[in-house]
Amino acid sequence: MGYGTLIVVYYFVSHTIYVVDKYTYLQCAVILAVVIKGKVIEIIVPFLRDKGFKVEALWGRTMNEAEEAAKRLQIPFWTNKIDNVLLRKDVDLIFIVCSPNLHAQIAVKALGIGKHVLCDKPAGLCQSEAIKMVHAAQYYPSLISVVNHSLRFLPAFVQMKKQIVENKIGNVFLCDVKVQMGRLYGDNFNWLCDKTMGGGVLTLVGSHVIDLVTYLTDQKAIRVHGIVKTFNKDFKCSTGVRQVTSPDFCTFQMEMADRSLVTVTLNNHLAGTYVQEVLMCGTEGNLIVKGGDLFKDKDEVLYLDVEDLQKSDAINVVSADIMPRPCMKGLLKMISALREAFLPVEDKRGWVKEPVSSAATFEDSLYVQAVIDAIRSSSRNKEWVKVEVITEEPDPNPLLSAAVRKSGMSM
Repeated sequence: MGYGTLIVVYYFVSHTIYVVDKYTYLQCAVILAVVIKGKVIEIIVPFLRDKGFKVEALWGRTMNEAEEAAKRLQIPFWTNKIDNVLLRKDVDLIFIVCSPNLHAQIAVKALGIGKHVLCDKPAGLCQSEAIKMVHAAQYYPSLISVVNHSLRFLPAFVQMKKQIVENKIGNVFLCDVKVQMGRLYGDNFNWLCDKTMGGGVLTLVGSHVIDLVTYLTDQKAIRVHGIVKTFNKDFKCSTGVRQVTSPDFCTFQMEMADRSLVTVTLNNHLAGTYVQEVLMCGTEGNLIVKGGDLFKDKDEVLYLDVEDLQKSDAINVVSADIMPRPCMKGLLKMISALREAFLPVEDKRGWVKEPVSSAATFEDSLYVQAVIDAIRSSSRNKEWVKVEVITEEPDPNPLLSAAVRKSGMSM
């Protein structure tokens, strides 16, 4: 299963808008960094070009890696220095898709020099990193700062939310989510095998689920109880056997603010397939999304995922080895929304909020990170844990700070 390969690629996107013969055109440079091999770039780059973005430059971990990817994708410029990308005057939007341990530092720096940011999930490794991104976004409110929780853009979930908002199933009292898939890492040992760098089913899949439930119900978790496990710990490679620490199984319950209950099971032990079911139980009926299809009660079809993707045959064949089709389709929908946000505005720094109004903000991702932290704590302590969202960056050295305050008081 190659779902995790999406996470190991940076996409740095910029746009320049100009008017010719009364039509607005969108030009954009996409600078991407291939950390390990990932076929996802073969999908995203053509799709961006199809939407009017011009791919102009590429950043790679090494010059050889960057050159190889640039020639394969017919990108004219490549570099192995990230500042050469961030400081380019024609780069205005940064699309960060990489290991979570790099999210915060890149996003904060990009916002600080005036770049729009679309960051992959989750926002950093912990709340202390996520809060830095939130503060940076608050300091530059005129810039786009959203998180890639792409399931929000999947049509089935858009329709499900509409049904819930219109009270078609009454008050929701139970949500049951099941996701079964193969392992998230490939044949090479990398950060996807390491929980300290953000690998594992809880961060890479669970973050989507936590955000999706809040998006659908407009409710946040107040306490959680969970179990996080790594069953397959041995990774056999040419250099021997290495230890995998990223979790491959997770189950947790969330008690929401309105006292409704959410149960989630995430399983990475079903190789070669992807099964996703989201069930909403209300006082007047049920809604269920299976894959990309939406049903009401037992057999009433509300939405079938028959919409063709751009070059659908090629995308479906390749994406099956990269990431689940629902996530891929949601990501492509998000890219389309970004195009619509920039297209009507002649000022290259300007954008329209409406097309991306449903996207997850950095504040949303801070809440998601708080829930993930609480689930981990619950798994360690085997008890219900309250979800607490921090509002200030924690003191990096509390003992030193306490000593300084004490010495000041004594004087």
